Amino acid sequence: MNSLRISPLIFLLWLSSLCCAAVAEAPQPPADLHWETNLEDPVFASPDARRGGRFRTFMLSFPLTLRLVGPDSNGGFAGMLRANNLSLLGLHPESRKPIPELATHWAFGADGKTVYYKLDPEARWSDGKPVTADDYLYTLTFMRSKSIVAPWYNKHFSEVIVKVIKYDDHTIAVVGGTEKPREELLYEYGISPTPAHFHQLDEHWVRDYNWKIEPNTGPYRICQIRKGKFIEFCRKQDWWAQDKRYNRYRYNPDQVRVKVIRDLNIAYQYFIKGELDTFGLVMPAFWHKKAQGKVYDKGYIGKIVFYNDVPQPAYGIYLNEDDPLLRDRNVRYGFAHAMNIEKVINKVLRGDYERLQTMNVGYGDYSNRQIRARGFDLAMAEKYFGEAGWGDRGPDGIRRRDGERFAVRVTYVNPSHTPRLVVLKEEARKAGVELNLQLLDGSAGFKQILEKKHQIAWMGWMGGGLSPRYWQFFHSDNAHIPQTNNITNTDDPLMDEKIDAYREARTTPERIALARELELLVYDIGSVVPTFKVPYTREAFWRWIVLPPFYATRTSSSLFSPFGSTGGLFWIDEAVKEDVMRARRSGKTYAPIMIEDTTWRTP
Repeated sequence: MNSLRISPLIFLLWLSSLCCAAVAEAPQPPADLHWETNLEDPVFASPDARRGGRFRTFMLSFPLTLRLVGPDSNGGFAGMLRANNLSLLGLHPESRKPIPELATHWAFGADGKTVYYKLDPEARWSDGKPVTADDYLYTLTFMRSKSIVAPWYNKHFSEVIVKVIKYDDHTIAVVGGTEKPREELLYEYGISPTPAHFHQLDEHWVRDYNWKIEPNTGPYRICQIRKGKFIEFCRKQDWWAQDKRYNRYRYNPDQVRVKVIRDLNIAYQYFIKGELDTFGLVMPAFWHKKAQGKVYDKGYIGKIVFYNDVPQPAYGIYLNEDDPLLRDRNVRYGFAHAMNIEKVINKVLRGDYERLQTMNVGYGDYSNRQIRARGFDLAMAEKYFGEAGWGDRGPDGIRRRDGERFAVRVTYVNPSHTPRLVVLKEEARKAGVELNLQLLDGSAGFKQILEKKHQIAWMGWMGGGLSPRYWQFFHSDNAHIPQTNNITNTDDPLMDEKIDAYREARTTPERIALARELELLVYDIGSVVPTFKVPYTREAFWRWIVLPPFYATRTSSSLFSPFGSTGGLFWIDEAVKEDVMRARRSGKTYAPIMIEDTTWRTP
């Protein structure tokens, strides 16, 4: 039988045609893209900064996991982990313009929902492997996987982020579900890479990766863990981005140790002894009562008040609409009028805080300034409770209906907030409402709330971004299921309709109008009772912790955060530390330090 013979020339031509066809089929970004970058905004750190030392801070509870998604992953420590990762782009903390992070350039598609990025070829994971387009492709695979047990992420990366396109190892496009105004696109459709070489997705992923340390792109890596005691970060000596324009002179300590101290008062004692380097003094009890005495008078410890210009955290009382007692809107209205927030501000908080009038404040034109929170009003409480069938009271003064007392459980995680809640509890009895206060460890509290097992949550969501977020907090897609941020279990067709329209709006005026309508709907549903806002940060620091001459940036919510887009500006002066230690032994004193910066204070 004769074998088939093919001439070498024909074979080479055939192979060449295949290669050419493959090249022709490879996606290419549009040729007319206008690539942008931003290396013109000012550096926002001090060239006087010095590297070295261990920065010592604390957390109130040990995290339940090191995972950033999945069950129990939304505790306070997760904020540190997220802040120690870079995004495609950042926002300059003064100008609020986009600046390079993992991407060096960006461009906008003509369809109004696609953003193109040139990735920094120098970007590296903490294990030394390069960050490439494949890590962004893997983000979609990862976030859509049922293995991570994270329904919010499953939905977001299917309906909001619909596609990632790889053009080459360092060029990608991110395609969103709907058109957006250009100024919103970078924030709405920005995604982070996921290290594909690290994860193995299967039914055991949640368990197997509970305590694995995921590679990151930021300046630090976790280098030591003692469960229940502390977690320590070490600065990467060869961090790939340390000489980039907006990272210069930042992230200066060699180590950041986060110690577990389960009580704020005990943590303050650690601070006074010099075993913690800084301490937040926003709470009036600390500022007015504790932050006094010899260590301040002798100049060993300084104090600073810094007014900032940031979206306010959504501090409030969050009512679970799935609870039979709280299902009735009139009950929620009556409850709001039974909360004497004003007395808490004046009596417990010494008038230092202001009433938060609605959930989303500080977003410029997006905020609805016409809304005023329901105030303490016994007559209005009586009206709404009566309409809900809770007009009768028992011998103890608490409302009753069909033999059931109006007693609700308020879950909170910060023991220093107990005096505030005690005042609310006392005042609520005047309206026939009994508050049962449930103080939990931070991790246990967040777990209960995210699993939707709470009745009422006393908590706050950190503000951020260019515009308010509604889908994750109020859309029915995220109601009645655990591990989503819709902790009120709001399930309202009109709210859904407006949220969907808000997400799909193409112009800024449309989005602003819808945001104001949505804020009014949040008010009308009544499942959030806004509490306080604080337009500043107040902090204490040992003299060896040094801030730049301008102290912080316009959008700094904390002056001594070691991570994050506005963090890492301070440094440790070891020579001053030694001098202060000697001074404490010898009795030497310094000039007291009391700083108040009102540069960004608004009327």
